[in-house]
Amino acid sequence: MGSHVETDAQGRKTAINVCLEPCAIERGMRIIGGKWTGSIIFHLKDGPVRFNDLARMLGGASKKMIDQRLKELEARKMVVRKVINDRPVAVTYELTDFGRSALKILDELRVWSNEHNIR
Repeated sequence: MGSHVETDAQGRKTAINVCLEPCAIERGMRIIGGKWTGSIIFHLKDGPVRFNDLARMLGGASKKMIDQRLKELEARKMVVRKVINDRPVAVTYELTDFGRSALKILDELRVWSNEHNIR
């Protein structure tokens, strides 16, 4: 049974199975819940994508924001950065197995958001 509150015979309330900070949901949201992070992961689902192409897919995000999120995802071993050309510099980003493991959750979130017309 999840967290809940019980009341004893004297009317005192006690929380049972308290979600201690950080609980599993919060830990997961810290990784995929950052601004644009989930969208970046989702747009990498079909294979390697070049930075400028990813920026085009995420039209509302600045290149600085995308770069910051990609560095965070790379540090968490969810994304791999590959240099494909030195001059001019060209790189691609692709999901690791760990990054791919978030796709089902993100797709379910996308469906839920669409079904409930969340804006």
